[in-house]
Amino acid sequence: MELKVLNTAGAETGEVVTLRDDIFGAEVSEHAIWLDVKSILANKRQGTHKAKTRAEVRGGGRKPYRQKGTGNARQGSTRSPLMVGGGTIFGPTPHGYDQKVNRKVKQLARRSAFSSKAQEGRILVVEDFALEQIKTKPVADMLKNLGLDEKKTLMLTPDYNLVIARSGRNIEALNIMTAEKASTYDILNSHTVLFQKAALKKLEETLG
Repeated sequence: MELKVLNTAGAETGEVVTLRDDIFGAEVSEHAIWLDVKSILANKRQGTHKAKTRAEVRGGGRKPYRQKGTGNARQGSTRSPLMVGGGTIFGPTPHGYDQKVNRKVKQLARRSAFSSKAQEGRILVVEDFALEQIKTKPVADMLKNLGLDEKKTLMLTPDYNLVIARSGRNIEALNIMTAEKASTYDILNSHTVLFQKAALKKLEETLG
């Protein structure tokens, strides 16, 4: 697959890049995508939920009322799960949600995600550019020129660039990261994937 390289003004530069078929033209494996996305979302969970049992709730050392003659059910503690303010039966306890996915499955999922975006025509390539200072307007103008100002966009750079990263972080619909760190979830969670030209080679080194 070939794509025309655009400049930051949204015009064609006359240059064409060829997307590798094994990354952008592979058969989409929905099962691999499901496994990887499920593990990514599960691994984000903290698992710090906790409810106190009757042994952990404060108080309850004294019998609340006498055994007989009150007309109430007999109770030995105010911290019983049957009482207001008592402990919780089988409540949540802290535990991890981590799910492991094999490296080859994760790579297959990422290839499938990129291939899916390519089939939908939602991959753009922009020339390599640099910003002299941290400023949101140049990045916002570039997205507008490319027709992406109102679309959720994942912009992939070859290496981490502090100026570009901070210039785009105030744009709600834009997510900037290096090509090698983009996960299956990041790719699918965007409308369009915008590559800097050099980021394509970096991605090929990672997934090739």
